[in-house]
Amino acid sequence: MKTAEIAQRYLTYFEKQGHTIVPSASLVTDDPALLFTVAGMVPFIPYLSGDVPAPYKRAADNQKCIRTNDIEEVGKTPRHGTFFQMLGNWSFGDYFKEGAIRYAWELLTTPEADGGLGFDPKDLWVTVYEEDDEARDLWLRLTDLPDERIQRLGKDTNYWSTGLPGPAGPCSEIFFDRGPAYGIDGGPATDDDRYVEIWNLVFMQYEITDVKSKYDFTIVGELPAKNIDTGMGLERIAFLKQGVDNMYETDQVRPVLDKAVELSGRTYGADHEDDVRFRVIADHVRSSLMLLSDGVTPSNEGRGYILRRLMRRAIRAMRLLGVDGPTFADLFAASRDAMKDAYPIVGEEYDRLSAYALAEEATFLRTLAAGSEILDESVAQTKAAGGAELSGSQAFLLHDTYGFPIDLTLEIAEEAGISVDRAAFDTLMQEQRARAKADARSRKRQLADTSVYRDFRAQGETVFTGYTDLETESRILGILVDGHPAQRATAGQIAEVILAETALYAESGGQVADKGVIVGPGFELDVLDVQKPVPGLISHTVEVASGEVGVGQPATTVVDVANRRAARQAHSATHLVHAALRDTLGKGATQAGSLNRAGYMRFDFAWGQALSDATKSEIEEIAGNAVRDNLEVTTRVLPLAEAKELGAMALFGEKYGDTVRMVDIGGPWSRELCAGTHVSSSAEIGLISLVGESSVGASTRRVEALVGQNAFRELAAERAIVSQLTSSLKAPRDELPARIAELQANLKAAEKKIAQFEAKALGDRAPQLAETATRVGSQLLVAQSIGTAGSGDDLRTLAVQVRDRFGSEAAVVALAAEVNGRPVVIVATNDAARAAGAKAGVLAKAAAAALGGGGGGRDDVAQGGGADVAAIPAALQAVTAGLAAG
Repeated sequence: MKTAEIAQRYLTYFEKQGHTIVPSASLVTDDPALLFTVAGMVPFIPYLSGDVPAPYKRAADNQKCIRTNDIEEVGKTPRHGTFFQMLGNWSFGDYFKEGAIRYAWELLTTPEADGGLGFDPKDLWVTVYEEDDEARDLWLRLTDLPDERIQRLGKDTNYWSTGLPGPAGPCSEIFFDRGPAYGIDGGPATDDDRYVEIWNLVFMQYEITDVKSKYDFTIVGELPAKNIDTGMGLERIAFLKQGVDNMYETDQVRPVLDKAVELSGRTYGADHEDDVRFRVIADHVRSSLMLLSDGVTPSNEGRGYILRRLMRRAIRAMRLLGVDGPTFADLFAASRDAMKDAYPIVGEEYDRLSAYALAEEATFLRTLAAGSEILDESVAQTKAAGGAELSGSQAFLLHDTYGFPIDLTLEIAEEAGISVDRAAFDTLMQEQRARAKADARSRKRQLADTSVYRDFRAQGETVFTGYTDLETESRILGILVDGHPAQRATAGQIAEVILAETALYAESGGQVADKGVIVGPGFELDVLDVQKPVPGLISHTVEVASGEVGVGQPATTVVDVANRRAARQAHSATHLVHAALRDTLGKGATQAGSLNRAGYMRFDFAWGQALSDATKSEIEEIAGNAVRDNLEVTTRVLPLAEAKELGAMALFGEKYGDTVRMVDIGGPWSRELCAGTHVSSSAEIGLISLVGESSVGASTRRVEALVGQNAFRELAAERAIVSQLTSSLKAPRDELPARIAELQANLKAAEKKIAQFEAKALGDRAPQLAETATRVGSQLLVAQSIGTAGSGDDLRTLAVQVRDRFGSEAAVVALAAEVNGRPVVIVATNDAARAAGAKAGVLAKAAAAALGGGGGGRDDVAQGGGADVAAIPAALQAVTAGLAAG
C-alpha cells in the first residue's frame, strides 16, 4: 500500500465519521516558542487550549512535521526521521475516549478490501496511563484485545502536557508487534524495537498549573470542554504495510536512497555504517526539499540554520561514501519525483527550490576545501611543535566558524598521524548546547500566556475597519497590565487594550503596525504597537497619556493619517518592485520576505547573484512607469482556490484560510494575496528610489527603496552633495567622475611615494639596530621597539634586513612597533640561530602572550600581536627569556 493511499484511506474514513478535512499547515509555525511544526497538534493549539473557538467540532488532517532533536538517531533506527507526516483526528468538546478508541480500532482492523488498513488484531498491543481505569475498561469493552495485551505505563510515556500551565491529560498508545525476529517478547513495556508505536490517543481532560517539569505539576480540575488529540505516524504505517524494515525504504524515501547508491557505486545492505549514511541522505534530502517548499532558505540562524545543517549532513554522508563532487542535482530530483504527487508544489516550484539546494552544496563544498587547508596547516603546526594531538579548541573553531564536521577533522588528523583532543571538543560543544538550551528556555519563559486572551477571543474576532475608515468607534472589551487582566489603567501606565473593532492595522505580512491614538471619555491612549496575539484577535499596546481607561468604556481608534499614507505607499511600492523584478529576472525571482514602513520598503527575493547597475536601473524604471501610468489598485475577497486559479501570488511566511484578500495593481500585472493596506491608484505612491541591493543568503538577494517623500528628500540631499562637489572641485557635474578619479590617482601615487620614503627611512635604521645586539647564550639578540610603523610588512622587512647583517653568526632579531594603534612584534632568525634551536614562531607566540593576543609562524620569520601597546617592553623581555631558556 503506497504512502499516499494510506493517507487517503485515513482521511476518507474520518470524513465519513463527520470530520472536517483540514489541509496541512506549513512547516513554519506561528508559535513563537517553536521554529517548526514539530507535531500534528501544533496548528490546533489555539483550539485545544480554548484561546480561539474551534471552527469545527471534529477534524482530521495529514500534517507535515519537522523534528530534529533526535537527528543523531536518523538512519540508526527504523523510525527516526526529521521530516514526517502525522495523520490526526481531533475532537473539540465533541466525542471523547470511547469515540477515539472505537474509531482507531475500526480503521486499523477493518480489512483493506473494505477501506481499512487491514491490521490483524493479534498483532496489536495497547498501553494506557497507569491510573486511567476508564481507558483500560473501554479497550476491553470495545475491542477483542485480551487483558494481557493492555499494559499500564507511567507519566513518562503515557501522560501528555506541553510543560506549561494549561491543558493536559492521559494518553493511550497502539503498538504493532513485528514478531520475534525483531526482539524479545513482553509487549511495549520492554521498550524494544520489536513493538512499533503506530497511534497515540491523547485524552485532554485536565487543566494543570504549578508546572515544575513535564511530570511534576498540579491538576486544577477538569477542562470545561474535553478534547481528543490523536496522531498516527504515516511513515511508520507505510513501512509496516509495505513490508520493509524501516521508513527509509518506503516509496516516498527509497528513491533518494537508491540514487545515492547509484552515485556512490556502493551496495545498500553490505555495510552497516554505509547503510546509516544512505538513510541519512535519503531522510535529509527529503526534509530539505520540504522545508524549501515552505519558504525556508539556508542561513546561519534559526530555521535556515536547521535547513543548512540537514543539507550539510547529507553532503558529508556522500563524502564518506566516497563521492567528493556535487550530487544534489540528482538527489533532489529523485526526491521531487517521489513527493510531487502528494505535494504538487515540489514539482511546480522545483527550479526555484533546487537553485537554493545547488547553491548551498557548492558553498559547502568550497567550505570543505577551505577547511581542509586550515586543518592541514593546523596539523602541520602541531607536528612541527612536536605535538601529537590537535587541540579541542582548534577542532571546535573549525566546526563552529567554518562548518567543518568533527568526523572529517578526526579522519584527516588520523591520516596525518595525530589525534584530536575529542574530550575538550565535546566539552566546548556541550557548553554551546547548554547556552542554546538556556536561551530557548528563557525565550519560552518570556512568552505571554495566551490563555489571558481566551475570554476576549470567545466574544468573536476583532473587526478591522481600517481598509475604509481611519477612525472607528468601539468599546473596551478588556485591559491587560503586566500580562494580567485589569479593570482599568491610569496615566503613565503601559497596558494592552482589546477592542471590539479597530481602524488600527496590526503588524503582519511585512507591514508594521499603525501609529495613532485611542480616545474616550476622560482618557487618551498613545498607541505603541498593534499585534495579533492569537488568530482573529487584535491587541493594542498603549501608554495612558491622560485620564483613566476602564473595561466597558466607549473608545475611538484614530489612525495617524500621515503615517498610514506613507505606509500604504511603501506597501504598494513593494508590490510594484516585486512585479518589476519578475519582469526583469523571470518568475524565479520570488519573494523571500519583506518589510514595509512609512517611506521605506525592503524586499528579499530568490536570486543567486548580485544585480548589475543596469538591471537595478531597469527595475526602478519599470516600477516608476507603473507609478506614471496611474494603474488602478483593486482588492477582492474570494476563495483561495479561485485566487490561485487567477494567478495570485502567495507571499512568503503568510498563512491563508479558505477565503483570502487579493490585491491587483494594473489587473494581472501585479496580483498578490495580501492583507495589508494599499493606495487606490499607483500614482499615489510617488517616487520609488532603490537605495540598496545586497546578499542575505546563498541564493537570496535584498533590495531596499525609499518611497514617496522620503525618496524626494534623499534625492534632494544627493543634489546638495553634488552641488558642493562641483563648487569645491571647480568642475561641472558631468565632469565630476573624471575629476574625482584623477584626484584618487594622484592621492594613490602620493601615498606610494610616502610609503617608499618611510620604507627607506626604516631601512636606514638597520645598521644602528644591529649595533644594539647583546649576547644571549651562544646567540646574538636584537630586541628593540622602533616606535611606530606604517604596516606589519614594513616591520617585517626591517627585521629581515637587520638579521641579514649578522652573516653566519647565530642571531635573533625581535622588533616591535605600534601599527595602526596596536602592538606588533616580528621575530626573525638566521640559519645558525635555528641550528642552535631558536624558532621564530615559538618566540613570537611568547611575545604575543605578553601583549594579550596571539601569534606564531615559521621558524625563520614569525609575527605576534595584541591589544596592549604599553606591554611592548614585556613582550620583548619574553623573547629574551624564551631565547635564554631554549
